[in-house]
Amino acid sequence: MKFNFINWLNYLLVANIFLIFLGFAWFSIAVIGNLFNLTLGLKLWYRLWNVLFQPAIGILFISILINWLTQKFFILFRTLSSKGKNS
Repeated sequence: MKFNFINWLNYLLVANIFLIFLGFAWFSIAVIGNLFNLTLGLKLWYRLWNVLFQPAIGILFISILINWLTQKFFILFRTLSSKGKNS
């Protein structure tokens, strides 16, 4: 059960990264289009910024922080357990 949950969580985080990349590409194209007076959805992108893209970026950074902290914890745990075995 735990392994299945972690797999689905990893799939959701990968989808989150693709959403962020898609949003960046859309923003870049819309800004370039705005320079040439083309409406390529820049106003819609601005409306979605607070409700879609900011939370997606926040989830990405929180997952990176949690991953880093768990790796540091397990490295510390392995170091302490190997010192206990050597004594």
